[in-house]
Amino acid sequence: MPLLKVIDLKKVYTTRFGGHPVQALANVSFTVEQGEFVAVMGESGAGKTTLLNIIAGFDKPTSGDVLLNGKSIVSIDEKEMSAFRRDNLGFVFQDFNLLDTFSIKDNILLPLVLAGQSYREMNERLMPIAKKLRITDILEKFPYEVSGGQKQRTAIARALITKPKLVLADEPTGALDSHASSDLLRLFNQINAEGQTILMVTHSVRNACHAQRVLFIKDGEVFHQLYKASLSNEEMYQKISDTLTLIATGGVRNE
Repeated sequence: MPLLKVIDLKKVYTTRFGGHPVQALANVSFTVEQGEFVAVMGESGAGKTTLLNIIAGFDKPTSGDVLLNGKSIVSIDEKEMSAFRRDNLGFVFQDFNLLDTFSIKDNILLPLVLAGQSYREMNERLMPIAKKLRITDILEKFPYEVSGGQKQRTAIARALITKPKLVLADEPTGALDSHASSDLLRLFNQINAEGQTILMVTHSVRNACHAQRVLFIKDGEVFHQLYKASLSNEEMYQKISDTLTLIATGGVRNE
């Protein structure tokens, strides 16, 4: 059974004043297996963020369903959703979403505090992750005292601390320079190699080359997908670029 199963998702937005409805997603279906690293790409407005928000439980589809480990995310009520997200999903966002009044350590531990974990359990989980992400020396600092790359590694630590089934990453390198971006993607590959499932939305072809599979969204639908398999990063870069050009020029994919 796939870890994540997206079934015929459709999302239509209507305006407050009765204007024309806008269809953000149209019958999107795909699966993600346990341990996969999947990137989602497409032009701005294609529906990528809407898709991610529905998978995260931040938004509800007009129709369709999302199953995580066989459980419907769509059918979970608002009271249960926060706990479900905390127990099953990790989030890495472009703008880090760290609290400036909390230390790096407290930002990482916040999901465990909210879950009512013991202090001993929190510290047992913290140190291995901090060592892996090379942030043990900044745990007592505050977000405004560290670099963008360190902030993003902190955000990754916070995402992993709950041992989530799925990590959702939305443009995770968008606020980073090229060196910090490369460092982050290497960390994602390492984390994925250790068994963590990752679904990443990105505009960056270079970032997408690190994924095992790339899904392309066009006009709210899955247009195409590429598997990396034995391809080098350079070969994958070319295939992704060719597909994005096809999307931009209105071409039809070769089956």
